Amino acid sequence: MGSQNLEGLRHQIRHIQQEAADLTAGLTEEQFNWRPSPGQWSIEECLAHLTIVGQWEIRAIEEAIDDGRTRGMTGTEPFRYGAIDQLVVDLTAATGPDGKPRQRFPAPRRFVPAHGQPLTAVLPTFQHLQRQFQIQMERAEGLDLARVKVKTPLSRFLRMSLGMMFAQAVAHEERHLAQARRVRERI
Repeated sequence: MGSQNLEGLRHQIRHIQQEAADLTAGLTEEQFNWRPSPGQWSIEECLAHLTIVGQWEIRAIEEAIDDGRTRGMTGTEPFRYGAIDQLVVDLTAATGPDGKPRQRFPAPRRFVPAHGQPLTAVLPTFQHLQRQFQIQMERAEGLDLARVKVKTPLSRFLRMSLGMMFAQAVAHEERHLAQARRVRERI
């Protein structure tokens, strides 16, 4: 997370909310669900995927915050994060000069969204999720963001620090919003 703090991450979440609204503004259902090719996701699938993953992350973050509060794991910035945490965030965020991800990761089956969902269901649910991230960031204030650990959707063995889990969630959302933006440009 480097110099990023919770306020910086909350600002990024607000930007993500606005970007999702802008990305979907004026789209028909057909455009929202249009796939550039059979192997690529539509804007709908990008947002639905982020919602599925984000809902899993929110539950894990809530549990970690509750546990951190119960255990009195408070702290102040600057926090020192481990190399594995930083690697996960860097891999999630890494893009090339064309704005496309340098590393592609197939979504685990449980995080692959259904195709053909309506804009009126996907966008409000995605926006609600962003508010949940903001609430959890507020709840995390005063905790030691490096010592409080969160389960990850990547592996049952991998736990990330709370601060880096927030950073990874934001990077993941930005990555798929960029993907959705590329689809929008082709519509």
